[in-house]
Amino acid sequence: MVKATVEQLCKQHTDLTDQDIQILQEMAVGLQTYADLSSSYMFIDCKLKPSNQAIVVAEAFPNSSAPLYDNSVVGKIVFESFEPGVFYSYRKGKKSIIRQAMTQEGKVVDQTVVPIKNACHQVIGVLIQEKEVTLSLSDDHVKKFSVITGTEEDRMTNSGLGIVSDLLMEMLILTDSNDRLVYANPSGLKLISEMSGHDEVLNRNLLDMLPFLRPVYEHHDDVFVFELTIQRKNLIVKKIKMHEKSNPQETLLIIQDITELRTKEKELMMKSVVIKEIHHRVKNNLQTVASLIRLQMRNGLPIESRASFEETLNRIYSISSVYEIILTKEHADDDDVNIINLTRKICSTMVLNEYNLKVDLIIEPNGNKIITTSKKAVSVALIINELIQNSLKHAFQGKEEGVIDVEFTVENDFVELHVSDNGVGMKDPQTSLGTEIIHNLVTNDLNGEFLYVPREIGTHAVIIFPVGAEVEIFDEKTDRYSGR
Repeated sequence: MVKATVEQLCKQHTDLTDQDIQILQEMAVGLQTYADLSSSYMFIDCKLKPSNQAIVVAEAFPNSSAPLYDNSVVGKIVFESFEPGVFYSYRKGKKSIIRQAMTQEGKVVDQTVVPIKNACHQVIGVLIQEKEVTLSLSDDHVKKFSVITGTEEDRMTNSGLGIVSDLLMEMLILTDSNDRLVYANPSGLKLISEMSGHDEVLNRNLLDMLPFLRPVYEHHDDVFVFELTIQRKNLIVKKIKMHEKSNPQETLLIIQDITELRTKEKELMMKSVVIKEIHHRVKNNLQTVASLIRLQMRNGLPIESRASFEETLNRIYSISSVYEIILTKEHADDDDVNIINLTRKICSTMVLNEYNLKVDLIIEPNGNKIITTSKKAVSVALIINELIQNSLKHAFQGKEEGVIDVEFTVENDFVELHVSDNGVGMKDPQTSLGTEIIHNLVTNDLNGEFLYVPREIGTHAVIIFPVGAEVEIFDEKTDRYSGR
């Protein structure tokens, strides 16, 4: 049953492979033993598909007379703002220890989080150990740091809220089971006063003063995160139901004002729109230049000049292809380019008027999806264009048909681009404008190497460049990214 639950949740909510899920299943089976041995509450959490949230896929509670959790939390969503240790271990791959952490159930615990890794040392989940903490605070300590007024001080100490500093930027608001305000820190009091117009707010119904919070209270989950916009303010409201025996069903709100953050996001969005407009204008300008060259070609050219014009056109189309791919993306600020798709586009738009040939252009990605920045993509586009043009120009002299093969492989963090043909071959590679362009781009932009590989039939050119910070490779066979 435990294994089936882990498998179902992982396949439904994560991108984990079958091998990764099997590791988690084996660990989940022994979870109860760990819980009983350490008298701790044990959990396995897995990160959701591209998200800053996780999900509980397995749990084990020790045999205790006073359970820390009233109900099972398997299948519940874990928010980073409530359990930062989980996401720290995910990102860093290191152990995390948090004293007096607040759980998703509003309980104070000592929490230890250990990353779970697969054979490739990738974090596939986290193992969590929690032990309940009983807070014991002296009256002097509470008086020194608490922001609670005299008549409410004892009540708040017993409520489990603990010590709250006046310097907190977040707004803390506590209401009783009847939704009446029993506590708010200075930031919270300021928010309530500003938005309700009342100065005396204690013991008044919070939802009468701030009706926009009603959807938060009506949501059935004990822990809930809600973002709203009210009176030009952008707020993130985090709700926690406080399960204290002396004060049942108190509700704690932690409210963060993110108005400034949203304003900056809008500014970035505007910049993204400007960037997209720039890409669009560059593409249009390139097409205008190409149109002028075609117009000149139609108005008459010496036969010996026509080949040079068509080569120039192909170079322009290669660069333009990069911007066409960028402009098809959903996000305006995403200028990453898939080199495999770029190669296909270049091959489909090449000008072949000069070459009266039947040529099969074969592209072999070998399961790789190679992503790079627009700057690198322009260099790769020109390189591919030059290599294919060289084959078309020199490889098939005296032939009516041929094959050009473009292949991508990844070996030891290096990308290899192979362009080969079944033409007449060349004994001594000639230095030309095309080869000079390739050498300069490979050496200066890609920090790589360009060479010709000897072969009995045709020509085989190889470009090798490292997988750096600007290159990301997705292997469809392993469903894994490398680089970046």
